[in-house]
Amino acid sequence: MRDWEERFTSFLKARGLTFTRERKTILEAIFATHDHFDVDSLHEDLKKRGERISVATIYRLIPLLVESGMIRQAVSRAGHPTYEHLFGHLPHHHLICVRCGRVAEFREERIEKILDGVCEREGFSPIEYRLGVRAVCSTCRREEKK
Repeated sequence: MRDWEERFTSFLKARGLTFTRERKTILEAIFATHDHFDVDSLHEDLKKRGERISVATIYRLIPLLVESGMIRQAVSRAGHPTYEHLFGHLPHHHLICVRCGRVAEFREERIEKILDGVCEREGFSPIEYRLGVRAVCSTCRREEKK
């Protein structure tokens, strides 16, 4: 059993829930990629694999995955939340192009040190950093100049 599978199984068991075949299949699809995903794209991916899992099943599983710390909501594209898996990933932030929706991930320890300092000054203990910068990417800027 993989580490993420063991962790989620324990999470479910503590809540009196079972690790069903459908939940395992969805988790495997999520952990098979390092890209952001939304419920619809995940459902399409599962259908292409020949899986018959309903969108409703995925929607019911997402809050459990978020609560367990396996995934988090990353950014929204066109009003739809996207998610990313956290297990085995370093903390990072996002640049989001407001024109084309492209997302670039980055990690900047200087920003995290500043945020740690702000937390300490204000009497907080940081648990998670979530920074999203809305901008215009270089490709869209070039298109605008044409």
